[in-house]
Amino acid sequence: MGHVQISTIDSAKLDTLLSRVVGDLSAGYGGVMVSLGNRLGLYKTMAEAGPLTSHELARRAGCAERYVREWLNSQVAGGYVAYHAISGTYELTPEQALVLADEDSPVFIPNAWAVPASMWADEDKAVEAFRTGNGVPWGDHDGRLYCGVAAFYRNAYKASLVAEWLPALEGVVEKLKAGAFVADIGCGHGHSTALMAKAFPASRFCGFDTHQGSLIEARKVATMTGVSQQATFAAAPADNYPGTGYDLICFFDCLHDMGDPVAAAAHAAKAIAPDGTVVLVEPFANDRVEDNISPVARMYYAASTTICCAHAIADGGRMVLGAQAGEARLAGVFRKAGFTRFRRAMETPFNLILEARL
Repeated sequence: MGHVQISTIDSAKLDTLLSRVVGDLSAGYGGVMVSLGNRLGLYKTMAEAGPLTSHELARRAGCAERYVREWLNSQVAGGYVAYHAISGTYELTPEQALVLADEDSPVFIPNAWAVPASMWADEDKAVEAFRTGNGVPWGDHDGRLYCGVAAFYRNAYKASLVAEWLPALEGVVEKLKAGAFVADIGCGHGHSTALMAKAFPASRFCGFDTHQGSLIEARKVATMTGVSQQATFAAAPADNYPGTGYDLICFFDCLHDMGDPVAAAAHAAKAIAPDGTVVLVEPFANDRVEDNISPVARMYYAASTTICCAHAIADGGRMVLGAQAGEARLAGVFRKAGFTRFRRAMETPFNLILEARL
């Protein structure tokens, strides 16, 4: 390995890169602080409490003051908590509370930090996968992954699925109101299934997944939501679940994790009613790498490296889409499976909402 010639270095470019790297490193440290603040109830205690000293916060949250003081200062340094120098108090603004304290907020973020925590814990598995080309099944990851993914998606779906995404599909809401038969493929913890069942009591929902632990959680979610009569859950692969005549088949952030997405789409073509609809929600991506240069794309490519691609390879790896597949490649999957109509119904900074019909 040769050394880089110092004479070839552009110092301005080096400074820009180092600044970015230190910012990223700082964010990694900050994520640990966010997770601690969430688990210890520090953000919740601060929400709507006005300015507090470190002693007041520690007493209210039942924590040791010296730790709380240092934690608070890390939050001030990161712009996550406001500091009033004259009174030596700390305050969570309404905007900060929405992101850090309100678990039902569509922008609540602390649980999402469980995902990179799981990625670090699984680093040896990723190294092995890179060296061998083997996959890592979904069930082999650190347990924080499932909680982090479910929590991260739950609030986005809660805010958008019924209010925005389903209405963007052609004639689907009318069918759901009248009473439709729906399959939720790769349903995970069942948050999406339960949300739809709650909103459309005349319809019936079947959630399918291969991960038994997630199905147990999904049944609990359905019971807590009061939809266990309408929503049932069963273990089945995406290319071989029971039932036909489905009015709506949903793939929520899961098709790109599958080892054979064409087979999954082909099974949907067999299971769907002639005038039925497939809704495909996927991570937002443009079709070309050079158009996917953003913090969100970087996050998705990283998760795709150790989680999505690893799972698809473990699942047979006939076509490994990755989390940044883009609309053109996804349309190609459904065309191969026999669907003739495919369109982008809407998009968000995080998701593409796509519609396929026979």
